[in-house]
Amino acid sequence: MAKKILTQIKLQIKGGQANPAPPVGPALGQHGVNISDFCSKFNEATRDRMGEVVPVVITVYADRSFDFITKIAPAAELIKQAAQINKGSGQPLKDKVGHITMAQLRDIAEKKLPDLNARDIEAAMNIIAGTARQMGVEIKD
Repeated sequence: MAKKILTQIKLQIKGGQANPAPPVGPALGQHGVNISDFCSKFNEATRDRMGEVVPVVITVYADRSFDFITKIAPAAELIKQAAQINKGSGQPLKDKVGHITMAQLRDIAEKKLPDLNARDIEAAMNIIAGTARQMGVEIKD
């Protein structure tokens, strides 16, 4: 028999660095989840992605047990790494903060493809290119 799902919680936590402080503690605590149990399992699962922002979807069941799925880092984080910048532009149309190559764009799109709503790599590249434009990052050939 399937467990009754109570809720789903979506968080973005740095890999290998989950701790009971906000946002993790309050988000899980209000649903009665064992916070330290989640933190240790998440840190174990993301040890190889230390310091990288890892989106996670936590499914909480009625008996207060949980499962979680980790996803690929947000496109904006991958673009910032590729362009070697700390943050996007406040005015992306006027102020360009960096650039990435088409090869880097394809790499990011291939990495993100499972999480994107795209049929093929070309569509995924268009989605990532749009995110880059919104951040003030140019795409060079």
